[in-house]
Amino acid sequence: MSTAAQPSDTQPIISARGLTKRFGDFTAVDNVDVEVAGGAIFAFLGANGSGKTTTIRMLIGLLTPTQGSIIVAGVDVIQNPRRVRDAIGYMGQHVSLYRGLSLIENVEFYAGLHGLSAHEMNERWGAVRERFGLQQAETWHSDDLPAGLRQRAGLALATLHRPRVLFLDEPTAGVDVESRTLFWDLIREQKRAGVTVFVTTHFMEEADYCDMVSFIDSGHLVAHAEPETLRARYSDGYVVDCALAAGERAGAAAALAAAGWKPEVTDAGLRVRSAVFGDAALARLTKALGEAGLGRVQVTQPAMAEVFRRVILEGTPAATEPRP
Repeated sequence: MSTAAQPSDTQPIISARGLTKRFGDFTAVDNVDVEVAGGAIFAFLGANGSGKTTTIRMLIGLLTPTQGSIIVAGVDVIQNPRRVRDAIGYMGQHVSLYRGLSLIENVEFYAGLHGLSAHEMNERWGAVRERFGLQQAETWHSDDLPAGLRQRAGLALATLHRPRVLFLDEPTAGVDVESRTLFWDLIREQKRAGVTVFVTTHFMEEADYCDMVSFIDSGHLVAHAEPETLRARYSDGYVVDCALAAGERAGAAAALAAAGWKPEVTDAGLRVRSAVFGDAALARLTKALGEAGLGRVQVTQPAMAEVFRRVILEGTPAATEPRP
C-alpha cells in the first residue's frame, strides 16, 4: 500500500484509505492512501492516463470507488457525496461554464447553487473579479473567452463560496506561460487565506509551488514527499558551477575541499554538487569562495521531470527519505 504523507502533524482535512477504482478488468487506481493537512498545497503529479483525474473525481464524490474510504472536511464522501460539496470548490480540466450565458450570468448561476444571497454574491464577485482581471469579460459569452481568461474565470467561480478545500484538475493545461504564472499566484493566495489546495498536473515543474508532492503511475502511488526531499532521493543533486580563471582554480579547489565539497574541473572553472541547496550549502560555499566569489556561481536545480523519470525507472513505492 502506498501513502501520501502529510506536510505536518496537523489533523488531515483530506483522508482516503485503500482507494481503488476498477472499470471492468481495468484498475485505474490501485489501493492508494492519501492524507493532506489543512492549509497545504498538495500536488498530485503524473503522466496523462496515470490515474490523477480518477482519483480527484472520487475524492469530490463524482465517482464512487470500487473500495476504500474517503473523508474530506469531516464528511464521509462515499456516504454523503452531496454534503461535501458545500465545503469544497472544484475546477475540472475543462472549465464548466454554461454555453449561451455570459460570464456574469454564470456567476449568478453558481451563486444560486451555493445559496448565496444577492448581497453576498456581489460582495464576493466584486473582490475576485478585480483580482482575477475579469472586469471587462463579465458580459462576454463563455464560448468567447480566451483560454487564459476561461481558466481564471473557472478558478474564480470555484472559490466564490469560500470553500475550505479547493480541488483543481489540470488547471493550467492549455494556457500560456504568463497565464500559468498568474494562476499559481492566485492559488498561493488561496493558501494564505487558509484554503487547502489539491492540484493535479502533468507539468512537473509546478511541484515547486507545492508543500507536498505525490507521483502516481499506472494507478499506483510511487513516491511522495516535499519537493526537495524527492530531489535528494531521485536526482544527482544541484549542480554548482564556479567560473574561475585557470590560475584561480587550484586555490579555490583546495578551499572547496576544505569546506567539505568535492570539486570537479570543468572548461569554465570548477563544479561541485549538493543533494540539497539551502542555507547550509550556501554558507559552506561562501566560506570557500568568499562573498565576492559568489557572483561567479551558477546553481542549477534538478528538474522535477527528471526526478519523476527516475521514480518510474526505480519503481520504488512511497519514497520519503533521501539517499544517505
